[in-house]
Amino acid sequence: MSQYDVVIIGSGLGGLESAFILSKEGYKVLVLEKNRQLGGSLQIFVRDKAIFDTGIHYIGGLNEGQNLHQSFKYFEIMDKLHLHKMDMNGFDKISFGDDPIEYNHAQGYDNFVEQLSLQFPKEREALKNYVTLIKEVCDYFPLYQLREDEAPIIGTKYLDISAKDFIAGITSDPKLQNVLGGSNPLYAGDGSKTPLYVHALVVNTYIESSYKCVDGGAQIERFLTKNIKAMGGEIRNYSEVTKIVERDGKITHVELKGGEIIEGKNFISNIHPASTMDILESDKIKKAFRNRVQSLENSSSAFIVDIAFKPNTFEYKNHNYYHYKRNDVWTGMYQIGDAWPDGYCAFIPKTSKSDKYADSMTLLSYMQFDDVKKWADTFATIPKHRDSRGQDYEEFKIGKAEQLIDEVEKKFPGIRNCINSYTSSTPLTYRDYIGARDGGLYGIAKDYHDPIKTFISPTTKIPNLFFTGQNLNMHGVLGVTVGVIRTCGVFVGQNYLLNKINKA
Repeated sequence: MSQYDVVIIGSGLGGLESAFILSKEGYKVLVLEKNRQLGGSLQIFVRDKAIFDTGIHYIGGLNEGQNLHQSFKYFEIMDKLHLHKMDMNGFDKISFGDDPIEYNHAQGYDNFVEQLSLQFPKEREALKNYVTLIKEVCDYFPLYQLREDEAPIIGTKYLDISAKDFIAGITSDPKLQNVLGGSNPLYAGDGSKTPLYVHALVVNTYIESSYKCVDGGAQIERFLTKNIKAMGGEIRNYSEVTKIVERDGKITHVELKGGEIIEGKNFISNIHPASTMDILESDKIKKAFRNRVQSLENSSSAFIVDIAFKPNTFEYKNHNYYHYKRNDVWTGMYQIGDAWPDGYCAFIPKTSKSDKYADSMTLLSYMQFDDVKKWADTFATIPKHRDSRGQDYEEFKIGKAEQLIDEVEKKFPGIRNCINSYTSSTPLTYRDYIGARDGGLYGIAKDYHDPIKTFISPTTKIPNLFFTGQNLNMHGVLGVTVGVIRTCGVFVGQNYLLNKINKA
């Protein structure tokens, strides 16, 4: 029985990036993935010859010299990715109800101010102030700038400020307030909870630069996997970890479904910390910590409709849409019944087939796990068994999909005539295929009232058990990458690792 230096549970971006770093540094690494497909939210799927992303609808910070570009250079994938730059003057378009104007989020901070000033001419100074403060907030998180960070996160400024209140303090114009917060489904923005730093770190990366992954984001997983294997790392799918076993104060092995034992010197969990606690057999983790992790609220989930278009019927648009029925972008996740959907995001993938026409569109609207709780004891992880939850579940999905498409038809008249087919997914889909607790889009929900509660340390009371992934401190490609630097920094030294990344 071979023993590994590091066993990583979960092949999401955090698991793969950790495997790359540690393999590169000479560790014998094994990644275990329970599903067939690797990559977590990097996964894609194909329906009617159209490619759909499960999570990576667009990426920011990829211009030369920007943080994610530099990280991807280190991971030896930047020059391999097939990317398409989005509209410079409006990569995101925000719209409301019957208001015919689409409000633009532009790339580049000066351009961001310029484009919104055209639509809000009296608010130019407020917009300048907004971008200055957003950049200032980001500077208080040095790791996001790939700078050395010795200060504990607890001492960081801006943790206990509300994103909604911050924006309201910038401008008294209610429409502009909603426009500035309009892309908040990127982080499940909740006006009563979401901290300013979450808003700032997310919007900053897209304002810096915004790109689509041509033919889907799975290329990130594919290139990372190839690089890991080239350095001697091992990756196994269909390998679900059902037990993490501690003996004499250290994790000795994990047990897979089916009973196989895998030994290791160190273990990194890239699954939700609460799910880790579920399978951890140890009395070294105090009950209070287990209860704290188990009780953490997860971010909102979503209902997704993935539309495959008839060939050459729907023109490609080089931007995303965030549409709201009301002039309120901060409470959509709480709308139910006839009030649902309160709004939606529309993402149009870029394919290599055509520059003029789109193959598909992904629609996303908030949905709470409670809406599908009656089917919570059912599980579907095999595509051909998608209907295994029963006919009433399928009817529920069809009803919701039709409601959502009805709303989108108002914005894109005639879009129904372009639809060849569609599939839909619910919070249960996110739970079963991605391993998201409660189907949460972005892991543990952040709350400015108690910000420290939702920061998870990469280290645990068990010296050879570590966390990584979107639940550490932030989600998204950049957030996960920063979390990986914190986790792997425990092994090789954080400043050593940052130096390697910056010199890549």
